[in-house]
Amino acid sequence: MSLTQVSGTGVFLLCLMLYGCTAPEPRKELFTPTDAQMKIRSAQSRAFEVKDRTVAMRGVIAALQDLGFIIERANEPLGLVTAARFAEPNYYDVLGVTVTVRPQEEGKTLIRANAIYNNKPIEDPKVYQNFFASVERSLFLTKD
Repeated sequence: MSLTQVSGTGVFLLCLMLYGCTAPEPRKELFTPTDAQMKIRSAQSRAFEVKDRTVAMRGVIAALQDLGFIIERANEPLGLVTAARFAEPNYYDVLGVTVTVRPQEEGKTLIRANAIYNNKPIEDPKVYQNFFASVERSLFLTKD
């Protein structure tokens, strides 16, 4: 084998290895909203007749605690609450939720919940209806 054959083969292998290291191009539709995403976002969001975001955040935290969640983070300036709990019946499954609380016009507050079960998004609207019913009860109980 001659030196030119070895160096030619080496260059080819080097090019092949470098080609394998390049990152693939991201898909252009990666951040394009779909009708399904808009539908689930609608199910995940609900406006409440609450003027003060702090009151709404306390209602969300109380509702999550009533549902057996452990509050991981609560950031009032950002209006963000994250919580998790072990799910029945196995207690090794994990249910996590992130809730955002944003003030809206005319004395309303928009609350949006995003739940995951074992790292898979929950898209069933009934789950979110149940959560918002619990938030509504919590807000009613904490009214002055």
